[in-house]
Amino acid sequence: MSHYHEDDTDYMADEYEMEDIDDDMDDECHDREEEGSDSDADEFNSSSRIVDTTAAQARRGIDIQGIPWERLSITREKYRKTRLEQYKNYENIPNSGEGSEKDCKVTDKACSYYEFCRNSRSVKSTILHFQLRNLVWATSKHDAYLLSNFSVIHWSSLSYTKSDVLNVAGHVAPTEKHPGSLLEGFTQTQVSTLAVKDKLLVAGGFQGELICKHLDRPGVSFCFRTTYDDNAITNAVEIYTSASGAVHFTASNNDSGVRDFDMEKFQLSKHFCFPWPVNHAALNPDGKLLVIVGDNPEGLLVDSQTGKTVASLCGHLDFSFASAWHSDGITFATGNQDKTCRIWDVRNLSKSVAALKGNLGAIRSIRYSSDGRYMAMAEPADFVHVFDVKSGYEKEQEIDFFGEVSGVSFSPDTESLFIGVWDRTYGSLLEYHRRRNYSYLDSLY
Repeated sequence: MSHYHEDDTDYMADEYEMEDIDDDMDDECHDREEEGSDSDADEFNSSSRIVDTTAAQARRGIDIQGIPWERLSITREKYRKTRLEQYKNYENIPNSGEGSEKDCKVTDKACSYYEFCRNSRSVKSTILHFQLRNLVWATSKHDAYLLSNFSVIHWSSLSYTKSDVLNVAGHVAPTEKHPGSLLEGFTQTQVSTLAVKDKLLVAGGFQGELICKHLDRPGVSFCFRTTYDDNAITNAVEIYTSASGAVHFTASNNDSGVRDFDMEKFQLSKHFCFPWPVNHAALNPDGKLLVIVGDNPEGLLVDSQTGKTVASLCGHLDFSFASAWHSDGITFATGNQDKTCRIWDVRNLSKSVAALKGNLGAIRSIRYSSDGRYMAMAEPADFVHVFDVKSGYEKEQEIDFFGEVSGVSFSPDTESLFIGVWDRTYGSLLEYHRRRNYSYLDSLY
């Protein structure tokens, strides 16, 4: 991936923020917050007085992000058209987005699998590198974790409250002693990636830092620096449970390494090196195969025990930043800066079985629901696509909003979908709930 620069967040703001096209949005937002709106207390977060949007309000025609289009000098439709025309997709290989179009599947976008529940504007997610977008994780239908400035926060959509679970603004050091753990810890860690599963939280940093915290224990459990190389950024972290039941995680780094850590023993268990910086690695459900994607158009499928290449993945035209396995262990997906997500079948890897096209830019985050029914792919901004896997990815729900995407996550029970939105004015956490057809049950009452 591209080297980190201090102005990466400014890069996003300069190119893509809403206020760049219509300068009166900030003023209108401020006026709306000062005046309040027409009804109930549930529009407001009681502690911050920031206007949220509920499903009931959205049904009455209020914009899901609270954008007062009726007061602005541009309509939503015109602004959407302008964004589509003016958004500049970041490419490492020029014109990769145009070159990929011919392979893409035509989809039915008129589907609705998850319905809008709430937009919480008191929850501000942060992006510190424009290419890394795995900073939102759901651990239940109502609980999400995300990076906000120098803190990882927990958000409860039941109580509409947030709380710090890991603050890295100052000094962080482990309160437990384990071999190999850096007891001196880290100071002012810039978090590049995040993963949360069950009771384990792992944060990766721009200097190769790894900070592990058990959410049911006080303090930090483990600190580790993967490398002291200049090009040390931790690009992705994935937590999984091994066949023996032990909790592990893999860390993908810009030093071309993938490292596996055993959190039962608190130690590095494997270290594989590849020919190029690794941006993401995903382990299949039976733990035998790893998908490796990074600063090369070709991805790799490798043996998870030895790191040896099983197959090369040819088809993408630029660098890839996302990967994910379907629960069947047969199919997986990769996301690329050529604006496509490709679907692969391990039984025939000579070519991808489908290429799915984004609207604006790179596919930087991919998630499958735990039941395998849906796949969500997130663009850098404005769009998250939810595909019906059973339809052969031919049917999708296109979730349309404005702002950079910091991450997307299904809850483990598949009932919720959370989307982190980064924008100076309209940054928030969008929450969607799975649509269910209860018409037969309803007729019984």
